[in-house]
Amino acid sequence: MSKSGFEEILASDGRLVYTSVGDSMLPLIRQGRDLLVIQPKTGRLKKYDIPLYRRDSGQYVLHRVLKVCPDAYVLCGDNRWSREYGITDRHVVGVLEAVIRDGKEIPVTDWRLRLYAHLWCDLFPLRAGFLRGRVAVRRLLSVRDAAPGRRQGAERRENRRTES
Repeated sequence: MSKSGFEEILASDGRLVYTSVGDSMLPLIRQGRDLLVIQPKTGRLKKYDIPLYRRDSGQYVLHRVLKVCPDAYVLCGDNRWSREYGITDRHVVGVLEAVIRDGKEIPVTDWRLRLYAHLWCDLFPLRAGFLRGRVAVRRLLSVRDAAPGRRQGAERRENRRTES
């Protein structure tokens, strides 16, 4: 893996500030609204750390450490239920230091963020079940709403309202 993009900025500036793309770290990080402050990685990551890492495909990802293994990490986004395995120190570019929300910098050491991390990670099985259930309900509702009879009925009701 050669240095590029975020790695170069961290190497030259010692810190990276950017906004995220995606919803995998909701509710902690709001896409396009919050700024992320990333510092270079020093030493091994710890449980609850949020590394910025680069997959072998070149994709940058910011997810939380759920488990530290001797030679790798188990990671997962706060808004995901699927764990990612096989991420090693060579993949890690930096570590989240703070979130800037509505102009206020909140360090990851803030007691509220630490409490959130513990609850969010320690209750992972419950959270994963909830997220899976939410997806299943949305799929059922979209299938139900897409059914031909429902769509025509909704269109007829809408036409009656606009004709009145």
